[in-house]
Amino acid sequence: MSGNLFAGLPSAPEADEHFEQLHAGAGVRIERIVSTGQCSPPGFWYEQPDDEWVVLLSGSAQLRLADEAAPRMLRPGDWVFIPARARHRVEATDPEQVSVWLAVHLPAATV
Repeated sequence: MSGNLFAGLPSAPEADEHFEQLHAGAGVRIERIVSTGQCSPPGFWYEQPDDEWVVLLSGSAQLRLADEAAPRMLRPGDWVFIPARARHRVEATDPEQVSVWLAVHLPAATV
């Protein structure tokens, strides 16, 4: 299986983010997320059971972790490791250009 992470991107803003599963197996899930100005709803926080490693490939975004005072500004190439159960949210994505994310979900590390 193969593909291109920048193929089939929308040419105009859409109502919802687009999530595409690229691979799943052995407890690992890889997905492409395409944002066109979306953000997490007010008061909503993701709190996932798995670890997540995410990289922003294009566009820009603001990612907020609950234990941080301010959102992180992400530009292409910036990545973040989000431990399992760490509350986080997307404060903003660029409404003027497509933001493409690559997310890798992994079983929570046991330490």
